[in-house]
Amino acid sequence: SQNSGRGDVTTARAYAENSARLGLVLGLIYGSVLLTMAGPLISLLQVTEPTVFASACAYLRIVALGIPLTYISAAITGSFNGAGNSRLSFLANATGLIVNMVLDPLFILVFGWGVQGAAIATLIAQGVVMSLFIYFAKRHSKRPFDDFRLFGAFDREKVRQILRWSLPVAVESAAFTMLAMTVTSMISAWYGETAVAVQRVGSQIESLSWMIAGGFSSAVTAFVGQNFGARKWERIRRGYRISLAVLLVWEVFVILAIVLGGRFFFSLFLREPPEILDMGATYLRILAYSQIFMAFEAACSGTFRGLGQTLPPSISSISSNLIRPLLCWFFSQRIGFGLNGLWMGITVSAAVRGTLMLIWYTIYERRIPAEDGVELEAYQQATAL
Repeated sequence: SQNSGRGDVTTARAYAENSARLGLVLGLIYGSVLLTMAGPLISLLQVTEPTVFASACAYLRIVALGIPLTYISAAITGSFNGAGNSRLSFLANATGLIVNMVLDPLFILVFGWGVQGAAIATLIAQGVVMSLFIYFAKRHSKRPFDDFRLFGAFDREKVRQILRWSLPVAVESAAFTMLAMTVTSMISAWYGETAVAVQRVGSQIESLSWMIAGGFSSAVTAFVGQNFGARKWERIRRGYRISLAVLLVWEVFVILAIVLGGRFFFSLFLREPPEILDMGATYLRILAYSQIFMAFEAACSGTFRGLGQTLPPSISSISSNLIRPLLCWFFSQRIGFGLNGLWMGITVSAAVRGTLMLIWYTIYERRIPAEDGVELEAYQQATAL
């Protein structure tokens, strides 16, 4: 996005191509790990039911085949968004979602393939999404670049820079996944499969918040990156404030929805046992306290990444996720709030993350030039003297 803002399309295309190639290699490596280590990975979640364990392993092994496709799609999505064209990304991903929604009941209910059918549907949908992205990148009239080559030699300089930008984000994602698995295993070990189901469904309902926040964050990253390349600092400030205001309004709506309608939302997914609706409504009421902080995190992290500063969001996310299991244990076991204490731990860690991001960006914003056209590094060096 920064090179697009400068008008350097050739360099932007080089980064996009190397990102997709790197995604293919990493996807093959990670997919191989999932394929060969499905059993040990599922064991980390403390799954004791043999049928559930076998189904989970089968699902993971099939989905692992689509990991390279997903990584390529993610890389091209970033390239499209960075160039300011999020419509094609939305179209490709929405098409994949529709394909998955159609194939899931067909494979599971009509063909009777069960969990494996769901995995195959996901794999096909991932293939559709990647195929659309390749077509859009090469043939669509509104493609960001005149030419796009997935296969070719790596540019070592570009790869090193991509790794410098992406490594903090990759570590952040890996840490989040591992620590989320830790919390899930705590829930399963202490309170059983019903509590795990509540957490899973509640997280999907809560995605009303974090999916929108994540989308806004990606849009802010592209917007800020382009204006960073053009040295339009006032637009960066205004874009950050507008996105934060919009996110805050949305989060207030989400809070009202999940607090007032939590039981109803859960009834759309789970009805048995009867007490699960009360557990779900309580989960959403507790998690509602963290939604405002999600707006802080999304706006600030998106702005940071657009400025090329990927380390602050990663440090904030990793540190807050590291304390999440400790907070869950403290509220649930030490103080004795039980299952609700686990939800409190998740809420408090999210609040810590959002608060840290807001403070960090507010301090950093003072280092951004007041006048357009000024080089950021020169301004920071001059003001540091």
